[in-house]
Amino acid sequence: MHTWKDLPRTVLAALGGVAAYLFGPWDALLVALLAVIALDYLTGVAAAAARRALSSAVGWRGLLKKAVILLVVCLGTLLDRLLEQTNGAVRAAVCLFYIANEGLSVLENAAALGLPLPEALRRALAGLQKPQD
Repeated sequence: MHTWKDLPRTVLAALGGVAAYLFGPWDALLVALLAVIALDYLTGVAAAAARRALSSAVGWRGLLKKAVILLVVCLGTLLDRLLEQTNGAVRAAVCLFYIANEGLSVLENAAALGLPLPEALRRALAGLQKPQD
């Protein structure tokens, strides 16, 4: 017999199942994307603080953009499920695009803080953003 103490575990399991369906596998692409999203937000806040330009409205707008990025990843995953011949390519392309975009934003935020930027890292991120032939 199930008890009320099992409810949180059941709810978390259900939410995990829904998340796995919407976002696809918990792989290196998703981990990297979540990491650069967090890094971009944190470095953006740090850069704004250094400029003495912190704004809750701008912060909320930034969080909204991050949420929409995750919705686009969901769309890519759902398209991959619909078009089986893609073999995960749509989701991967979406993740790589936003990893590059958010990564470049982290570098911009670091530069705004006055940090020197490694040229190899800048080139690697720029290479991710360019379409490959």
